[in-house]
Amino acid sequence: MSPAKSLPAAIAAVVLFAPVSARAEGDFFGWIRGDWYLEVGVTGLVAPNFEGGKKYLLGAEPIISLGKAGGDTRFSSRNDNISLGLYDNGNFRAGLNGKLLLRRDSDTEGLEGLDPVRWGGEVGGFAEFYPLEWLRVRGEVRQGFRAHHGVVADFAADAFYDVTPEVRISGGPRMSFASASYFDAYYGVNAAESVATGLAEYKPGGGLKSVGVGGAVTWKVTDPITASLFGEYSRLTGPAADSSLVRQNGSKDQFTIGISTSYRFDFKL
Repeated sequence: MSPAKSLPAAIAAVVLFAPVSARAEGDFFGWIRGDWYLEVGVTGLVAPNFEGGKKYLLGAEPIISLGKAGGDTRFSSRNDNISLGLYDNGNFRAGLNGKLLLRRDSDTEGLEGLDPVRWGGEVGGFAEFYPLEWLRVRGEVRQGFRAHHGVVADFAADAFYDVTPEVRISGGPRMSFASASYFDAYYGVNAAESVATGLAEYKPGGGLKSVGVGGAVTWKVTDPITASLFGEYSRLTGPAADSSLVRQNGSKDQFTIGISTSYRFDFKL
């Protein structure tokens, strides 16, 4: 089995068996009871006008995270998608997660003549652990629906350091894999689209989508309120980089900068 297939399978197995392990320690309702948190917020960012694009636009994304509160302050990143923690022992956390996907219109500059991609989402699981006190490693595996029917796997490692009790700096590498169905939805060009756009026909396979690095400065404004300034760079590779859409109308180099703010609600069940 290739690394692109074995890594997502390993993460998925951890996510599936972690909740079972938690339930084995007691009944389900016993697991539900306790301290929980809900973090909500918004991110404003400047990013490419489409995945693989070379023009940049101002946009916004939601921040949503729900889980059982652990004993230590949890590290979180803007790369973390909507998450529901099902198991947490302090050094290891796993659960369900999802991602909202907005519609990609065909009237966007660089996409004229291509079929639109419908709005949809991705659902799956995540697992994260702390091999060192100052390092978090996280993986997500998600199945797409409506917008695409492929599988996406994202991996990230973030080192973090508290400059003061309120200010933290963090950063590290990122890597993303995807299946052929995902690439076909966002990077494929069929015969009709080729005639309409002048792009070369392209039928992608699956594989490594991108590698990159990101960093952030996070400020704990008050106990429940957090603000962040961040920057990300990714380099499209494999089926994404080989697409005629990227080669003729886009760029392999993708930059994102932005600010975010979130509010954390603590409650008991």
